[in-house]
Amino acid sequence: MHTPLDELAFDQLFRTARTYNHFLPREVSDDTLNALYDLLKWGPTSANSTPARFVFVKSAAAKQKLEPALSEGNRAKTMAAPVTVIVAYDLEFYEELAYLFPHTDAKSWFAGNERSIQNTCMRNGSLQGAYLMLAARALGLDCGPMSGFDAEALNAAFFAGTSWRANFLINLGYGDPSGLHPRNPRLDFATACRIE
Repeated sequence: MHTPLDELAFDQLFRTARTYNHFLPREVSDDTLNALYDLLKWGPTSANSTPARFVFVKSAAAKQKLEPALSEGNRAKTMAAPVTVIVAYDLEFYEELAYLFPHTDAKSWFAGNERSIQNTCMRNGSLQGAYLMLAARALGLDCGPMSGFDAEALNAAFFAGTSWRANFLINLGYGDPSGLHPRNPRLDFATACRIE
């Protein structure tokens, strides 16, 4: 575990990976989505809380349910994507902590503490969404994460009567490079980092 990955892996995960708005007309299999979750689930979260929940929107019926919640700028590309992942979180994630974090009563840290629940859901659920993107890239998929949607409409369509809530969306598939724009710059170390 202390051996760095090779340069090709660094490229695939980070350096040449891109945010895709257009995807090739190629299916993403259910087996691939299962493999994707089996990778991302190992990413660390605080107290092993794993509050993220994932809905893989593939079918025409599910896409029709999703469409009204999308912003105008995200509608066409999302409807054309092979899969759209609703990265959600479970406000009652703590109910699983007896199984996930069994050596102490971690449920008591969260139950009834709305601020702690919200902070844990947003921080750790977002982190798990990032793990999903890295796992997708590791499996040869491309990603198009986005925030442009009506969360209340999406929650009503997919999560009514549950404790799940939408965080963000990720279009998944095999990216069409002809739709890419020139890559935007990134901040350098001196601008973004300090060593103290």
